[in-house]
Amino acid sequence: MCFDKAKCKCVYLGTKILDHTYRIGGVLGSSESKKELGVVVDNQLHVNFQSSAAENRNRSKRKPCEVWGENPKQNDWRRVDDWPVGMKNIGNTCWFSAVIQSLFQLLEFRRLVLSYSLPQSMLENCQSRSEKRNIAFMQELQCLFALMLGTHRKFVDPTASLELLKGAFKSADEQQQDVSEVTHKLLDWLEDAFQLSVNVNSPRDKSENPMVQLFYGTFLTEGVHEGKTFSKIETFGQYPLQVNGYRNLNECLEGAMVEGEIEPLPSDQSVKYGQERWFTKLPPVLTFELSRFEFNQSLGQPEKIHNKLEFPQIIYMDRYLYSSKEIIQRKREETRKLRKQIAILQQKLERYMKYGSGPSRFPLPDMLQYVLEFASTKLPLVVPSAQDSQMTPAQSPAESSTLINPPSQQEFMSKPPQPSCLPAEMPECPAPRVITEEEMSLVRTCLQRWRSEIEQDIQDLKDCITRINQSIGQMYGDPVLRQVPYCLHAVLVHEGQANAGHYWAYIYDQPRKSWLKYNDISVTKSSWEEVERDSYGGLRNASAYCLMYINDKLSHFIAETGQFQKEVELLPSELQNYIQEDNWRLEREVEEWEQEQSCKIPQIEPSTPSESQDFTSESGQGNTRSVCFCEHSICSLSSEHARIAKDQTAQAIANTADAYEKNGVEAALYKAFHEEYSRLYLLAKETPTPHSDPRLQHVLIYFLRNNAPKQVVERTLLEQFADRNLSYDERSISIMQVARGKLKEIGPDDVNMEEYKKWHEDYSLFRKVSVYLLTGLELYQNRKYQEALTYLVYAYQSNATLLMKGPNRGVDESLIALYRRKCLLKLNDMAAALFVSSAEADVLEGINILNELIIPCMHLIINNDISKDDLDAIEVMRNRWCSYLGQEDMDANLQMKLGELLPRLLDCSAEVIILKEPPKIRPNSPYDLCSRFAAVMESIHGAAPVTVK
Repeated sequence: MCFDKAKCKCVYLGTKILDHTYRIGGVLGSSESKKELGVVVDNQLHVNFQSSAAENRNRSKRKPCEVWGENPKQNDWRRVDDWPVGMKNIGNTCWFSAVIQSLFQLLEFRRLVLSYSLPQSMLENCQSRSEKRNIAFMQELQCLFALMLGTHRKFVDPTASLELLKGAFKSADEQQQDVSEVTHKLLDWLEDAFQLSVNVNSPRDKSENPMVQLFYGTFLTEGVHEGKTFSKIETFGQYPLQVNGYRNLNECLEGAMVEGEIEPLPSDQSVKYGQERWFTKLPPVLTFELSRFEFNQSLGQPEKIHNKLEFPQIIYMDRYLYSSKEIIQRKREETRKLRKQIAILQQKLERYMKYGSGPSRFPLPDMLQYVLEFASTKLPLVVPSAQDSQMTPAQSPAESSTLINPPSQQEFMSKPPQPSCLPAEMPECPAPRVITEEEMSLVRTCLQRWRSEIEQDIQDLKDCITRINQSIGQMYGDPVLRQVPYCLHAVLVHEGQANAGHYWAYIYDQPRKSWLKYNDISVTKSSWEEVERDSYGGLRNASAYCLMYINDKLSHFIAETGQFQKEVELLPSELQNYIQEDNWRLEREVEEWEQEQSCKIPQIEPSTPSESQDFTSESGQGNTRSVCFCEHSICSLSSEHARIAKDQTAQAIANTADAYEKNGVEAALYKAFHEEYSRLYLLAKETPTPHSDPRLQHVLIYFLRNNAPKQVVERTLLEQFADRNLSYDERSISIMQVARGKLKEIGPDDVNMEEYKKWHEDYSLFRKVSVYLLTGLELYQNRKYQEALTYLVYAYQSNATLLMKGPNRGVDESLIALYRRKCLLKLNDMAAALFVSSAEADVLEGINILNELIIPCMHLIINNDISKDDLDAIEVMRNRWCSYLGQEDMDANLQMKLGELLPRLLDCSAEVIILKEPPKIRPNSPYDLCSRFAAVMESIHGAAPVTVK
């Protein structure tokens, strides 16, 4: 831009707090430093969309597992209908996502970017690095916007655009940038790029530049300085507002538009000292920067302002327009007079509420009430005992008569009572020693009347203040001043402190008539109540940082249902092809991932009858596996389940003695098969209790409760009787041999072996989840929180995979989540206590707990469907660490380490973290596992520790 430097003064709101800096437009463009900030672009810029698309394809190619994760859900990567897409955080880039999403959801801005084009002759004539860079950035932004419209992915990758934008900052790539700084730079580049396509003959004329028309307005400044009047018109883009000292947005604007007061001079004239600002032209998109950072001179570092600041969903800008100057000046003068009245009334009220002449002052009505209570208090009546009825030797007759007949008032005044020398003789509560009924009546009457009068005076003052405040609140409610409404479009939120934090955005979705939360790759439905809670500030470390309003009377800003699809159809063919190719790559990535997952067959270590089951599984060697090896793996897994149930199968065989003797081995197998099936079927129909889970007893109970195919159930049961471990006697061996023969008769057309394998894999995973859950609960009760958390996290992640297939496939998810949350909170307290201890070894241990356990677990929780309880727990943990920022008694070295930790703690989505898998567990027989389950479940309800076996 080429705005005059003197007209472009803007408060810098970033983490590098400065007093003032000129940041809009040509100031940056004309600086020498900017020449070094560009990116390398070929001298001949013959860039077309096809080559740009090819570069993006290469850039965005990724390994499937790198994107989808180890235990993905389908909705983790596929977009649902026309739901808005998220944006990948590639390392402290949440600021970019918040800004771009807010701009993309502006219909007019999106149209301008996607329709941008330059003639070939203009491209060939571009010579400066800045022009080449701006055009390159515009093309990358077009590709990004095109994908955000038509991609089938749940989120997009902004790496290409960020590589260009990041080059313009002097700070390191990994340092977070603030929202205002990025938005300024981005709009600068876009404005310069659009300037190439308009007014080629007059490059300094910005009146036809779409970016200027969309985001920039003007205001008139009038005032008096040292007795001289001045007037000037200034241009603004993002309008800066101070937060400190204001309660709401209108107060901020009023403070920014009016500076100084009207005061009389020694002469006969009155001169206005200060200045007034009036908007002469408002842009369609009106952006307010809320200055929530200030520099602490004593600490030598920036601090965030957490004060509460309310803002409306609709703001009427009439009261700040030059066209309303006369009426607004009258109303401001009326308001000023009313505020003076309020100040006078407040002073009067304070005299009542802080009464007294000493350092301690109290409300006058309370003081009168206390005096009345004192006067009404009577000394307790002492009933003399038999021993006390006689006068003691030291007691004279005169003293005895005084106890019975109190002295008169005259006697009392002439001879004040002597203080008792024994503390035991003092009254329990303060009370008048002597007061007559006449005195009491007079005191009570006066105090009650005075108190009623004072209370009425106080209430009258409060009512008067309330009425004046209501008048001030309704001062600008005139319909004449409600003709220029601006609706809130986006709220950019910052959570954290001045030197570290996380950004996200709330954006109002016109077609859905709802607020949406854009938090990196996640886009979720929200509400105005949530926006208020996270944006107003005052309650937590999150608060609004930037507000974006749009003119409510501009119809072309309103999106319609199905708007994305309509816009995709209107895109240039190059961009449509780019979208189609990216969607095709998505399908290929999904296919490759599914093929890779299909080869990850759980391997069970060879075991003897005396060994226990190993619940660890390892990935295979990809496509090099032979079909024979896969079938062997399936047989090994189902055989392992048969071995686990061999005691139950042996009992079923023992019950067939009569059938075996009378009708032979096949009749015995038939009887054992059907009786065992009936027994397991009845167990599967039993209602589970909190202390028992029948699915742990037998694989077929699990299958039956989940409605497994009949062929899978029958083959599994037949394989139970074909287990070689049943070689107890001649009858068992005979039944085993017949069962093995029948297994060989079952062909691939009878049972889908792929489906058979998956059912056994699920049961193996279910037992693993159960064992991990029980181990985690036992460790938690024994206060071994680090070990417990690892087991519980893995139990939750694996259990989530099972629950995707059905509610009875896994264990109670809420139970795992509860104790995972408890472990996290305990460990966070432990890590924080170690960190602030200042002992080097303890600090290191606290950081390790944070890096190896807390942050990875928070990452897993946040990137899944997070519950409100988990969200609240994470907020508590973050607030604990944020509270240490700026503490004067904390060592500078600790503050530096804290600054390194906070970005990862507040922005978990910025990196992929792998949690170490817990040690292998070898559970015993199903009966032992069921007993263990019952003991642990009983103990967590009774809060009695369980010994880990």
